[in-house]
Amino acid sequence: KTEGIGIDLGIKDLAVCSDGKVYGNINKTKRIRQLEKKKRRLQRKISRKYQMNKEGSRYKKTRNIIKSEKQLLKVSRRLTNIRHNYIHQITSEIVNRKPMFIVLEDLNVKGMMKNKHLAESVQQQCFQEFRRQIEYKSNWNNIRFILADRWFPSSKLCSCCGKLKK
Repeated sequence: KTEGIGIDLGIKDLAVCSDGKVYGNINKTKRIRQLEKKKRRLQRKISRKYQMNKEGSRYKKTRNIIKSEKQLLKVSRRLTNIRHNYIHQITSEIVNRKPMFIVLEDLNVKGMMKNKHLAESVQQQCFQEFRRQIEYKSNWNNIRFILADRWFPSSKLCSCCGKLKK
């Protein structure tokens, strides 16, 4: 058993562990970017089809629109599955290292979502899902899970003596 692991969640890298292990952002991979591009194109295609088949103030749903929507649903589901699978692999790897405890920071995701420049990235990272999985997997393996308070001055504390630097 190792001592303990502190996990820092972020946008550039999904998770950075206190022992130096870095888990990258899956949304930067080529496969995800291609699927995102395909999704955007499908959304535009469907939107155009709706505009073409507009009758007065109502929209007419044709068979081709239904087909395209099914295709869009498949791409969206595939993206979600890839992201969730990646989070499962990371959390399992962290828990399988058998630390005595795991510390995770409590993030203000709701506040982060209000920033229009970060919102999409934050949403794609699935921070809440990561936290949920780490929590239940650590409980399952009898590893203590600690949620660090959002306002705890971890950066201001001395790692040796514990003195608080103003």
